[in-house]
Amino acid sequence: MKTNIAELDQISHSANQGLVVNYLNDRGGVWHFHPEYEIMLNLKNNGTRIIGDNVEIFDEYELVFIAGNIPHCWNYYKIEGHLPDNHGIIVHFLPEFFGDGLMNQPEMGRIRELFAEAERGIAFSVQDARNAEKFLKDMIQHSGIEKIIDLFQVLGMMSRSSHRRPLCTQNYKIEYDRLANKRMANVYNYLRENYNKPISLKDICVIAGMKPLSFSKYFKKSTGTSYIEYLHQLRINRACYLLRETFETIHNIAKECGFSSLSNFNKQFKKNTGVSPRIFRLHHNI
Repeated sequence: MKTNIAELDQISHSANQGLVVNYLNDRGGVWHFHPEYEIMLNLKNNGTRIIGDNVEIFDEYELVFIAGNIPHCWNYYKIEGHLPDNHGIIVHFLPEFFGDGLMNQPEMGRIRELFAEAERGIAFSVQDARNAEKFLKDMIQHSGIEKIIDLFQVLGMMSRSSHRRPLCTQNYKIEYDRLANKRMANVYNYLRENYNKPISLKDICVIAGMKPLSFSKYFKKSTGTSYIEYLHQLRINRACYLLRETFETIHNIAKECGFSSLSNFNKQFKKNTGVSPRIFRLHHNI
């Protein structure tokens, strides 16, 4: 079985562009990292987001800010196999973009705090995302100082937000281990494509190229959870989306998400969400 390997993602910086801003039209899903800070605004889609050791479902109007070198990916739930055009806006800039002279000024205190928090990744509220949308869209159209002013508007808004929250666990540490990164990339990418199929510990160890005991210890260290718990979380995230967005039966959703029995699905769903699939669906008006 062939899997994709995550390497350092090379963000293209032209000679006259230190601040890279683009609409998103890709499929996402590739486990990668890069030295640039990243601001990501999801506009039109849903899916599962993985940042460091954090795995969550995301919805329309989600705003995230992450520091450089944190491994991450967005796995989009496609509608009839497709993603809408311009489904997000993404911003990249290197740590030295502002320079020490500016960053050390007293007026930049909140921005320095924001950047420090970004080492764990930060998620913001839907209202924050909506507030940032105008400035991010303007950044695509603007150039020069106007583009930088738009960025400051977004950073200022994020630094003042009382609804931001960290994503990675407090003890999460970025490991600059090339081999380890390739192993985890293989694992994440394989699980992304095959989470709805039976995947034993033996199967995933073949993908990682490790023995079961070593893999279990390494996976727990990398993600903060066991392999089985992580797989369940991926499946439950997908089930939450299907329960909320479709009229498919609970039995069929369980099967589609990789659970061999309805009883195990109900057990794992309640363990992860605190409620049964039926109650979850009722709360979301389906």
